[in-house]
Amino acid sequence: MTGSRWTRRDFLSTSAMGIVGLAAHRGGRGVEQRLAYVGTYTTDGRSEGIYRLFLNRETGALRLDGVAAKSANPSYLALHPNGRVLYAVNELSEFRGEATGAVSAFAVARGSGALTLLNQQPSHGKAPCYVSVDHTGRVVLVANYGGGSLTTMPVRQDGGLDTAKTVIRHDGRGADPVRQTAPHAHCVLPDPSNRYVLAADLGIDAVLTYRLDERTASITVVTPGTATKPGAGPRHLTFHPNGRFAYLVNELDSTLSVFAYDGERGALEEVQVTAASPGGTVADNHPADVHVAASGRHLYASNRGDDTIAVFVIDPASGQVTPVQQIPSGGRSPRNFTLDPTGRFLIAANQRSDGIVSFRVDGESGRLAPTGSSVELAAPVCVKFHP
Repeated sequence: MTGSRWTRRDFLSTSAMGIVGLAAHRGGRGVEQRLAYVGTYTTDGRSEGIYRLFLNRETGALRLDGVAAKSANPSYLALHPNGRVLYAVNELSEFRGEATGAVSAFAVARGSGALTLLNQQPSHGKAPCYVSVDHTGRVVLVANYGGGSLTTMPVRQDGGLDTAKTVIRHDGRGADPVRQTAPHAHCVLPDPSNRYVLAADLGIDAVLTYRLDERTASITVVTPGTATKPGAGPRHLTFHPNGRFAYLVNELDSTLSVFAYDGERGALEEVQVTAASPGGTVADNHPADVHVAASGRHLYASNRGDDTIAVFVIDPASGQVTPVQQIPSGGRSPRNFTLDPTGRFLIAANQRSDGIVSFRVDGESGRLAPTGSSVELAAPVCVKFHP
């Protein structure tokens, strides 16, 4: 197996090569166009898989550039740190005759950004909904919503996926009699140090911590987990750039949790719980995604129901947040969203109105303003910029 894995030398040499030619494309007037990929739902046949999207780095205008790869329900995406491979979960309940979803690895073509399938592996759980890559690029991490489990896969030297190394199934249930009758892993990602992996489980109201061994691509439980309020429904987690704070959106009770993070122990301590939709008017609101600006000064959360993006200012000492704006997302049911690498634009995928909308970000206040640009795409879920 060692021969099929990324070495540090492989990683460093290909990181520089992979970014050349893809960091920016030039349009007809010499304007740089930033490349992004969009994952979609394909169940109803209106979408075909993963799409290429270009952002005008001066105006924020969006341009859809067709199908990058045909794939079944590639709902959530992650790029290898060197930019040469894209990973997608195939959010399915059956794959190759087994009761599981799948994970696909695609080679990214230099220059065009076209995707070529390297291979697929079963995710060892139904409806995988989240995928991430550890900071060394050696391990792919998958959260299976339907199976309530986590799966780790070693990355081969060509960027493809080896068979699963670890499969951990969560146990328990939550307070909600409909949504929390079983575990539902919804997010899994490495911490800033790459020593730990944290996983949010909507079904059991907990964020669980695992120790990561990047050499073997395995994870092991190190804590019983951090409990949220009963019925909260933890969905997506992100870290502050300084590594001292973490932020969690809770889907079922429409809240945002702020944690102090102890990187030595991989432990979370809740310091604030506030409304994820502070200016919302819809009772049935479900936050979907959360991101912190690279500056560490502002936090953003998407709200389905209110159909907004909420903007918060982050206190640098405590990590706690204060709302400063709530703006319509430009469509219905904003799922995932992302900030472009410069931090000047935010791109929101409105799943139920079949569109993607761009916003300009004010670097000082963090506030958003629509650029006036949008593109139509059936059931967009996830947008990821090439690094």
